[in-house]
Amino acid sequence: MQIAELQPVAVPFTPLPTALATQAQAASGSFDAVLDSERLRFSAHAQSRLASRGVGLSSEDLVRLEDAVEKAERKGARDAFVMLRDMVFIVSVKNRTVITALKADQAHENVFTNIDAAVIV
Repeated sequence: MQIAELQPVAVPFTPLPTALATQAQAASGSFDAVLDSERLRFSAHAQSRLASRGVGLSSEDLVRLEDAVEKAERKGARDAFVMLRDMVFIVSVKNRTVITALKADQAHENVFTNIDAAVIV
């Protein structure tokens, strides 16, 4: 078995346009400010991975991701693997922080450690 090498995609991070995201950006001034104001935070590493891997998140995606983290928290999870559509997120449930993010096809044949829950959304 051979482990595929991940090649980062050099695409600037741009969230998918939605009415809610547009309203939130207009109110706060930037997407980073919106992320910081949400109940779920993204680490600098996760933000970098989202940008380099060309992963865009809509406001609906953020709500679904938050719901997945809340489900994991109710089950007593501390660190979770969350699959949302074609994206994978490693989340510190305890800190409500996305640690890293990648496209699901990039996760193929990789090993994720220190995870005590998996949530498929």
